[in-house]
Amino acid sequence: MAWWWWWSEAVVVGGGTGGGSSGTVVSICVFTAVLCVCLVAGHLLEENKWVNESITALLIGCVVGAIIFLLSEGKNSRILRFDEQLFFIYVLPPIIFNAGFQVKKKQFFHNFLTIMSFGIFGVFISVAIVSTGCYWLFPKVGFGDLGAVDYLALGAIFSSTDTVCTLQVISQDETPRLYSLVFGEGVVNDATSVVLFNAIKNLDITQLKGGVALKVISDFLYLFFTSTMLGVTIGLSTAYALKALYFGRHSTDREVALMALMAYLSYMLAEFLDLSGILTVFFCGIVMSHYAWHNVTESSRITTRHIFATLSFIAETFIFLYVGMDALDIDKWKTSETSFKTSLGIFGIIISLVLLGRAAFVFPLSIMSNYMSGSSEKAPITFNHQVVIWWAGLMRGAVSIALAYNQFTFSGVTLDPVHATIITSTIIVVFFTTLVFGFLTRPLISAILPHQHRQSTTPGTGGGGRSTGSNSPKDDFIMPFLSPDEEASGSGSGFLQAKRSISMLLERPVHTVHIYWRKFDDRFMRPIFGGPMERDRGNCY
Repeated sequence: MAWWWWWSEAVVVGGGTGGGSSGTVVSICVFTAVLCVCLVAGHLLEENKWVNESITALLIGCVVGAIIFLLSEGKNSRILRFDEQLFFIYVLPPIIFNAGFQVKKKQFFHNFLTIMSFGIFGVFISVAIVSTGCYWLFPKVGFGDLGAVDYLALGAIFSSTDTVCTLQVISQDETPRLYSLVFGEGVVNDATSVVLFNAIKNLDITQLKGGVALKVISDFLYLFFTSTMLGVTIGLSTAYALKALYFGRHSTDREVALMALMAYLSYMLAEFLDLSGILTVFFCGIVMSHYAWHNVTESSRITTRHIFATLSFIAETFIFLYVGMDALDIDKWKTSETSFKTSLGIFGIIISLVLLGRAAFVFPLSIMSNYMSGSSEKAPITFNHQVVIWWAGLMRGAVSIALAYNQFTFSGVTLDPVHATIITSTIIVVFFTTLVFGFLTRPLISAILPHQHRQSTTPGTGGGGRSTGSNSPKDDFIMPFLSPDEEASGSGSGFLQAKRSISMLLERPVHTVHIYWRKFDDRFMRPIFGGPMERDRGNCY
């Protein structure tokens, strides 16, 4: 039994409490081995109707945490100690950057207004409902020792979604618009929640008094737009450098390294300037995939796609694995002095507010989007699709955990019983929503969204196109533009064409803006920053 004693001393004591270097090395080795187990288990269960990789990692984390808990005789359950700075600086950036880098830009920007309404206005609505509900209902179950900023922070913490489970089930080919809405709203939602959380955390309630809401909104708008512009600027700078300096002639490694480092620099620079690193690196990823990716060699394109996707996948697995292990941390449960009845009441209140807060904006904003779009712009968001969008955002994940730790702990440790109760409640909510809602995601989608065959394009297109409609290349010719001959002749037909263009802008605003943007992109942006022209752009979206 010597190995048992060695494990307990080296891994649990050394690694768990930050002991000697040998204990740290053993801890990292064990955690890496468990990550490999998660990857293998996720692959074997890939086609399972009830379990996905996120749930698999969470359950394996619980098992490993239970083993360590037994080995340490109830003193510890983790190999590594959670640090929200570790999460935000090292783990989150590759996930968000890959989301922007891999996004289908045409679908994303075609549904941009709807995505932004869900991801921004929806978060504000959800935060208001969750914060107000917690402030009103917590004292009714015997728990009310929180300040105003803490209640606002709770609204941001439990308004952050985790759409990984749902996105693993939705087919991007069969329902491209639904996938785009769920994916885009999930990323923007996380970014908005973090930006709003930071704005709330910097509030001084005693000084602001009646201007709290105005201060939060103004700080949010400043952070949102400056962070976005920073990401776009760094993305364009990277594209110009790759195009002007011709790295591909010398080394593929340099091309890949420059893109990766510039992406990480965008995130860290945003954090250094007290902006939103999530928004910055997300839009940096979009710009890089739109321009910079086309300025490198073919081998660099393949390499970047796989490297960024792999780093994102490992980071996501790491997060769920650690959350599963950290759930059994006995210190948090000992510090919390809340009774079981009160804890159950807190959990029920939070879950109910999450359900209500999500429904309060998904269905009204979907109806508004359908009304604003009209029948000529694009297909409406059906009620079944609205249910899927609502369900997709019910799961809470690593961002909620990280924000809760940031607000209510110091380096993952808290000695305040009230704060410890919030941490344990957050862990329970994350587990419940991920396991229960995650288990039911695939059956729910299968029930309300039966298998939809891909709509074939017209013969001669290769049979690999997406469904027709607003995505069809033929739509590009619906929007009339002045031809060079008409401009030169100044004939009356040119005036008629311009009049029809204005009419189309009013009838199909998103599609029309997209057309004009592509014209501007081809004429001014791509000659400077690189990328295929209109005639070669079919595979870029």
